[in-house]
Amino acid sequence: MDLKSYISSGYGKAKELASEIGVHPSFLSQMVGGDRSISPERCVLIERATNGAVTRKDLRPNDWADIWPELNTEGV
Repeated sequence: MDLKSYISSGYGKAKELASEIGVHPSFLSQMVGGDRSISPERCVLIERATNGAVTRKDLRPNDWADIWPELNTEGV
């Protein structure tokens, strides 16, 4: 699931997630909108805070395998 869909899935989700990952809701909004990049560290926090609903792969589709090669299960 993408981050925008997650925070749109219920009232207060954005504020709750922002609090859980330690950012201001406006900063989270900028990450959702693509105005701010999401650091690898924040990707892990978001994945944990959403109980895996939004994964690191979802957040960084172009480079997740370079950052977290242990997640690459293709060919295993």
